[in-house]
Amino acid sequence: MRWLTLYARSRQIPASLAAVVISAVAVWALARNGSGGPGDPRLPALALATGTMAASIGLSGQDLALDRTAAIRWVPRRAAHVLLCGAVVGTALLTAQAMGEDMATTAFVVRDSAGLMGLVALGAALSGGRHAWTLPFAWLSFSFFAPPPTSVPMRVASWMLLPPGTAAGTWTALVLAVVGTAAYAVAGPRR
Repeated sequence: MRWLTLYARSRQIPASLAAVVISAVAVWALARNGSGGPGDPRLPALALATGTMAASIGLSGQDLALDRTAAIRWVPRRAAHVLLCGAVVGTALLTAQAMGEDMATTAFVVRDSAGLMGLVALGAALSGGRHAWTLPFAWLSFSFFAPPPTSVPMRVASWMLLPPGTAAGTWTALVLAVVGTAAYAVAGPRR
């Protein structure tokens, strides 16, 4: 059990968890005040993106050289870390939503948290844990200001705002989750 406590502290999980909870509660408070109409996907997408960006800080340890020389297998631990972070981010929003404001369906939350966490993991593999948040931030920013998704490329580009069950949104999130998690699990964070 001690190794789990040390791992959590080295990955700054308590601080990340606090940021995830604060972002979910803030979005819940905004939804209570009537910001964004019912069925508006921007507020829940913002909460999920903020949560995954907060969780991204834990995708690299204090010393990458020390991580690479450890006598443990990192591939399953990295994959589990990404999947667990995605589950925590989605659960935080669903829990805040259970307090009275229905912002998004469970399918929407699962799809977006999986895709965004895969995007963060891909960002960690490409540019390191310190800059892993940039990919979901850029994609979310583009999605907010992009023209209406009338073509397939625009539906792929704005996948996180599409209704659940939309093929382009589901497949884009699935590909991002699988590719990002696999890249991070195998390669680890970039130095």
